Amino acid sequence: MSTPDTTGSNGSARDASLSHLPDHVRRAIEITPAAGTRERIIDITTLGRRTGRPHRIEIFFYRAASATYLCSGAGGAATDWHANLLANPSFTFHLKNGTRADLPARAMPVTDPAERQAVLSEIVEDLNQPHDPGTIRPTRLEDWADSRLMRISFRQRP
Repeated sequence: MSTPDTTGSNGSARDASLSHLPDHVRRAIEITPAAGTRERIIDITTLGRRTGRPHRIEIFFYRAASATYLCSGAGGAATDWHANLLANPSFTFHLKNGTRADLPARAMPVTDPAERQAVLSEIVEDLNQPHDPGTIRPTRLEDWADSRLMRISFRQRP
């Protein structure tokens, strides 16, 4: 399995490091496999691709391969959040359960097959842990193969 290129060597401004964030915020994002469903729920505020107005959407986030991702989950159906972030990749990542924070972020679609496989494998393995009966239980990686997947970088506030 390969890991994502977080060095920015392809010219992008990717930053998988959370070191610039306050410790309590960093810990809330560096979620462990023991985390339940509630800890994974955030809101994002992105611009609506049709309206251009701010649009707040509830979604799950995941930590895998030392980076943060948004993922549509099993099935791979088209989603508003994915379409909105493709059109306007800058958004606000709102932690809302436990630690609360509004973080400027940027989304990048994950299209590399090796990175997708590695990240989705890690997400499915994590969610299949028997630690939380309320957690989504995907049973097969194949069910997640067409998931919408975005890697998130957190920007420092100016």
